[in-house]
Amino acid sequence: MWRILLALALGISLAQAETQDRRPPMGELMGLNGHTVQFRPDLYRPVASKVRDYHPLDWDIGEETDYVPDYPWARNRVHWESVYGSWVKAGFEIDACLMIQAIPPESWKDVAADGFRIGKAFASFFGPGGEKKLVRSLEIGNEPGMYSDQRYREVFEAMAKGARAGDAELQIVTCAAVDGESHDYAKSLECVRGLERLYDIINVHSYAQIENWPTWRRSFPEDPRIEYLRDIERVIAWRDKNAPGKKVWVTEFGWDSTTKPNATEGDFKDWVGNTDEEQAVYLVRSFLVFSGMDIDRAYVYFFNDSDEPKLHASSGLTRNFVKKPSFFALQWLRERLGNYRFVRAIDRRPGKPWRFEFADVADPSKR
Repeated sequence: MWRILLALALGISLAQAETQDRRPPMGELMGLNGHTVQFRPDLYRPVASKVRDYHPLDWDIGEETDYVPDYPWARNRVHWESVYGSWVKAGFEIDACLMIQAIPPESWKDVAADGFRIGKAFASFFGPGGEKKLVRSLEIGNEPGMYSDQRYREVFEAMAKGARAGDAELQIVTCAAVDGESHDYAKSLECVRGLERLYDIINVHSYAQIENWPTWRRSFPEDPRIEYLRDIERVIAWRDKNAPGKKVWVTEFGWDSTTKPNATEGDFKDWVGNTDEEQAVYLVRSFLVFSGMDIDRAYVYFFNDSDEPKLHASSGLTRNFVKKPSFFALQWLRERLGNYRFVRAIDRRPGKPWRFEFADVADPSKR
């Protein structure tokens, strides 16, 4: 009934109102990239309830793909139950990105058997229906550019089959994907065509790049000159056509902001970063824009940095674990709109202020 009332109040169709009902509220959309033993869950809880971890596969199995992981211990003796258990205790839902690129593609002894075994062992121990219930989703690879398309498909299929066997409740996520040819930082969606039964979520990385080397300069999220949003929209369109029902997550986006001067020589001497204020504003604006797209999750890159003036080295919400303006900006956004979901764009003209309307999940008349 409330959808009918909302549709009448807003002057939209019932179908549009039902679409709004499927959108995640802002608090469910907002995620953060962490990293294993370095992440401090209690510190970052005010800005997100979703955390993505770069889980090194070589920590678990070393260099031998036929090694059987001895969870909760990694082979390098990291105790995963202690690490992930502290994140869950702090209230985080964990997405583990299994970093297969740590294993050279030619070093697999038996891709089908080893991949299945690894996927099953991981899901059985960590999955939401498994022994410890620590991890809700598993990404098979991050940016496996060193893998050929065929090799990635083989590894993905084997691991996904194993994960399904280990815990059917564990959501399976592709590596960073693109609608187009594979490149160093993403695999073509054609790599997983026909494997729809083996994955639940399509993964996208997108950065607001307006220039590449040597400046790597980034612009604001709504800049019509850049591919930042269009790359995501193309993946959504591919999903709608080829894999309807699958979710789309943006698992990396962000801006670098540093207080340090550039190096006087080397690859990053001409690098152009952003100010702390720009980073804060652009992250908030990205989440607002994402909320109006058919995206179910978006993870900020990154949780912490060491104030280095180079690409991806000053993207943290904290600087040496001291909160940056971006931390407070996202905390404010989550406090204000955490229980609200996007309803409509009132004004979205290029070069003009954008205005969006949001409705409270519990009381949609509250806007």
